[in-house]
Amino acid sequence: MKPRKTAKPTGSAADFIPPRATLSKLRAAAEGCRGCDLFKLGTQTVFGEGPSRARVMVVGEQPGDAEDKAGHPFVGPSGKLLDRAFDAAGIDRDEVYVTNAVKHFKWARDSRSPRRLHKTPNAGEIRACFPWLQHEIALIAPQVIVCLGATAAKALLGRTFSVMKSRGIPIESEWAPAVFTTVHPSAVLRAPSDQRALAEKMFVADVRKVGRYLASDRAKKQANARVRRFAEWPTTGSRSTISSESTRSSRR
Repeated sequence: MKPRKTAKPTGSAADFIPPRATLSKLRAAAEGCRGCDLFKLGTQTVFGEGPSRARVMVVGEQPGDAEDKAGHPFVGPSGKLLDRAFDAAGIDRDEVYVTNAVKHFKWARDSRSPRRLHKTPNAGEIRACFPWLQHEIALIAPQVIVCLGATAAKALLGRTFSVMKSRGIPIESEWAPAVFTTVHPSAVLRAPSDQRALAEKMFVADVRKVGRYLASDRAKKQANARVRRFAEWPTTGSRSTISSESTRSSRR
């Protein structure tokens, strides 16, 4: 249940993590989270969604206006661009778990209109919300994590990490065998009209690299499985038996 806006934040989502956590338990508990002040701004908690054993986890910054109203991650314009990139990379969106580093929408009112304008979460808010993401990763154990934007990347790879210097490069991490970083789709959509096509092309190229990594890893695992099966074949003794039978047959 969503807490009253008059409630005081505790300082960390760790205070709301249920014992013997599962994804469904975490999702239910997150509805009442008041680890930071953002529960007073957001319409609702927007928790991650996707398969419990997804190979790929996508981590964004925070839900946007559309996600805050719908209660689901990546359902707005950014999510549609992400879908197109997955299609181009041959990655099935239904096999991807999508979530955000911060589970509430941080916004400010536009003085010229009723629009709610996105505001970047600060370090304290990211830190307070991190236990949710930490438990999502531990339960799903993804093979690949894709960080969209600086907030997600810094949350997992450190405050000095630069997305622009390392975008599209697989990084081995404690969180997953490979962590890829790229810009957030919303940054592509906000690019000047004369630069948007190039920005989208570069974003899709980064996601294609994730697709190629997954395909290469799958091929390696299949090859290793074939080698193991071959090694397990019962060859000792069988050849000598066949040879003896052949020799006896030739002497008759």
